[in-house]
Amino acid sequence: MATAAATRGERLDARVTREEKEMIETAASLSGTSASDFIRMATRQAALNAIRDHEVLTLNEEANIGWVLQRMPAWVEEVILVDGGSKDGTVEVARAIHPEVLVVTELRRGKGVALRTGFEAATGEVVVMIDADGSMDPGEIEHYVRAVGEGYDLVKGSRLCPGGGSTDLTLIRRLGNLCLRRLVNLAYSADFTELCYGYMAIRRSSVRTMELASEGFEIETEIVVSSLRRGLRIAEIPSHEAERLHGESHLHPIRDGLRVLWVILRPLPKRQLSGSSPLGVSR
Repeated sequence: MATAAATRGERLDARVTREEKEMIETAASLSGTSASDFIRMATRQAALNAIRDHEVLTLNEEANIGWVLQRMPAWVEEVILVDGGSKDGTVEVARAIHPEVLVVTELRRGKGVALRTGFEAATGEVVVMIDADGSMDPGEIEHYVRAVGEGYDLVKGSRLCPGGGSTDLTLIRRLGNLCLRRLVNLAYSADFTELCYGYMAIRRSSVRTMELASEGFEIETEIVVSSLRRGLRIAEIPSHEAERLHGESHLHPIRDGLRVLWVILRPLPKRQLSGSSPLGVSR
């Protein structure tokens, strides 16, 4: 599913020695499968074992949160629900469906604040971010985690790359996304097909180095730009966005677009410049 430049098999072949290849072939023979299939299964299992935290952001999503949690993969070990002080039954529904959900209340407003709070609560190395409105399919989580297991630090979903799509991307949001994406690609010599989309997976160890400060929807772009500035390995994978199941979006295209623009253009701190490394972006 990940559209990386090299195939998983090519990257593995470059890393293993002759002795390791012989061990793989022996293990594959014992399991009754080919060496390539054995490597694919082992890589997938390693990626699934790495996932621990899944972060869900909520504010009065009683009608939507159940749909999201019911479709959460069983192998996800920890689900963190960052709730903005919902006045409906969001938290109660979440606990009824997923009794072990970790609910973190964050009364300060903004998606950026909620995400940063979730990062602080996370205990695993891999964190997947998903909205609670039903627009993002939890069934895609495996693809994000698999890409992280292949060596990427940040895996971002794209509605606009081959295989992706959206039934909720309005014309004004599409145009804004296009302009901001082109600006990032130009400024950082990147080749992204998507920018303003929050379905992502990231290594928690990478988050600690970013000093994230955004309070609103611009947090998504800050994560991407911060990753570029630090030379982290980034992958894009196709993702399908649906319309939210119930309720109205809190996104304001013009206001939030200007905030994203500031994140892209604001000066780079000297301490980051001194520690920067070559950019690494793959699809």
